[in-house]
Formats: sequence, structure tokens, C-alpha cells
Amino acid sequence: MQNKVISSLIAVIMLISLIVGMLGCGTSTAAPLPPRERLRVATTTSLYDTGLWEYLEPMFEEQYNVELDIIYAGTGKALEYGRRGDVDVITIHCKAKEEEFIAGGYGLQRVPFAYNYFLIVGPVADPAGIKGLSPEEAFKKLIETGSGSFVSRGDDSGTHQKEKAIWKSIGYDYEVVQQSGSWYIETGMGMGPTLLMASEKSAYTLSDMGTFLSYKGKLNLVPMVDKGDILLNVYSIIAINPEKNPKTNLQMASNLIDFLTSPEIQKLIGNYSVKEYGIQLFTPCAGAEPK
Repeated sequence: MQNKVISSLIAVIMLISLIVGMLGCGTSTAAPLPPRERLRVATTTSLYDTGLWEYLEPMFEEQYNVELDIIYAGTGKALEYGRRGDVDVITIHCKAKEEEFIAGGYGLQRVPFAYNYFLIVGPVADPAGIKGLSPEEAFKKLIETGSGSFVSRGDDSGTHQKEKAIWKSIGYDYEVVQQSGSWYIETGMGMGPTLLMASEKSAYTLSDMGTFLSYKGKLNLVPMVDKGDILLNVYSIIAINPEKNPKTNLQMASNLIDFLTSPEIQKLIGNYSVKEYGIQLFTPCAGAEPK
């Protein structure tokens, strides 16, 4: 009896398999679709942490039928990926490093597409009394009075490079600053984690405006210094030079440059999260250096 049941079950399974196979043969005669083209992008953390890439990525992918592989890292790391040929295009925010990258033959052209400003943020109590000072005066007071802790990214990012530029502008060698005492803390991490650490320690830090606003609800920090020419923060896109890296996808990288600087996308960048924060996170500049 048991053997008859097993035989019947086997017969049913074979019949179902035969029917499914016949249906499959009759419903699909088209050739499989070719794999989607891919574009590898290394981006600074602030463009990722603010959600801007998440917002723009599906639009670009749909328009050009491409898959974006986005790697977010500090500017220094993004430039390293570009030198090694690990990516096709980079979007970063450190003009001096970008020009050095292009001069070395690794990138083709620096194309600005948006800007905002850096901020010095800190605890409401403002123990160092820097609120309302210029960026240079604020840094000078922090190091000379030691009355407030400062948390640095310390990761060779665009933000870290800007911090170094401010120290240099007031005559301080960065290595001296690093060794000046326990008041100065380096995280070696991105902007979001650095802001969180500064908040936990009731310390000051330098942040791009976009990331600060996107993290604001998690922080016990407020803007202390938000004016000064040195705080300008320009985001640029650079296609990797195929002479250095022949496998780079130059055509699709050029498409991304055209996309980011197009009137339609520039408008979207300018309006991004304005309703949420009541202020522009990014000001579009369509290939021109802001003045």
C-alpha cells in the first residue's frame, strides 16, 4: 500500500514538472536583456549623508539606463580611488586637492556644480566664547585659551583640509595643533560620526552646513561661526582621465557631469530639503566658480 502511494506521488510530481516545462517553453522566446551599464562614483561623505545622492541617483539611472555604484568617503580617499582607477568619476570639495589631482593627469576637468558654507558649531554654553567671531579669530581663541574642546575629522577629507587652511591662515602649523593638548581630538571618521562625538563631548567642530542640518535633531550643538570667505565650500565633479585608466567609463562620466549641471537638476539641487530645513542645503552653480 505504501509503495503504491509513493509511486502515485512521483507520477504527479513528474506530470507537474512536464506541464511547467511546456508552459515555460511557450511563453519566453525573447533573448535575455543585456546587463545594464555601470558607473562607479566616489563621493564625499557630505553629499551622501545629506541624502542628496539618494535623491538624484534613481533619476540619473532611469535617464541613462545605467547602474550607479556609489562609494562614499572623505575627499582624500575619493582621490585615492580615482588615482587607482577604482572609479570613473569623483565628486568632492577641496579645490587645492582637485587641481593637484588634475595637474597629475588623473582627472580631466574640475566642474563645480553646487556650494554651501562650512560652519563652526559648538555647545550652547559656548565655553570658549567664540560665537560671532570670524573663523580665524575663533580658531585662534580655541588654541590659545584652551577653554573648549575641538573635535576634528582628521581624515584628509575636504572638511579636514578646510580646517587645516584656517589654522594655516592664522600662522599655526597643523602638526603643532595636533600635539597641542587633550583639548584637540581627531576622530578619523566622516562628518556625521564627528558631529555626534562633538555633541557627546560638548565640544566644537567644523562641519559643512548640509550635514549639520541633516543631523541637527540628534545634536546638542548650535552654529557659532557661519560667516567668513574662508568658509566657502564648493562641490565639484571630475571625470577620471582615460589616459591614466583606459578602462574608465568616460562617456557615462560625461553624462553625469551634464546631468548635474543641467538646468532641471540644478533647480532640484537648489530646492533639495528646503521645505524640511527652511534653508538651502546646496546652492547650484552650474559649472561656474561661485564668487
